[in-house]
Amino acid sequence: MIITPLLVIFLIVVFILLFLFLNTVDKRKWLSGIISLILTPFAFFFIFYPFLNIISSYHYQKYFDSETWLEQPALRYEMIDHTVASDTLMTASKKQITALLGEAEWLTWDEAKNTHDTNKWNYGLGIKPGAFTGERECVEITFKNDTVVALKTYQEDITFENENE
Repeated sequence: MIITPLLVIFLIVVFILLFLFLNTVDKRKWLSGIISLILTPFAFFFIFYPFLNIISSYHYQKYFDSETWLEQPALRYEMIDHTVASDTLMTASKKQITALLGEAEWLTWDEAKNTHDTNKWNYGLGIKPGAFTGERECVEITFKNDTVVALKTYQEDITFENENE
């Protein structure tokens, strides 16, 4: 484990909270201090740290890999940030995008033409981990003259369709 300033601050916060709590049980500060010192690592790693992971939306970043993109669509969100930042897909043709990402999962609706826009392909990226995640990640790839000119990530609400309808 790497000891960082943030880790030290979190450990101190947990120690202080434990000390204040134990001080309400027993007024002997020296005993509360020793017990807090012993319980701090356990409280941090078994209570505070898991809670921090639940409420935060941190996720690993991976480099783009076509095989992983096609085989594990639920984990695409891990690759998209690097893909957009590095312009990996920029200037690729529709044929190359189809080879790398597969067929478009859906097309953007064009209100003016009242039809699907064949130059705006969309792919689902999966759902980022977290307790309060109510949206799924998506990416829209815009083509002009059969070449990628823009990648835009966006979120859309997760909806569950009623099977009885």
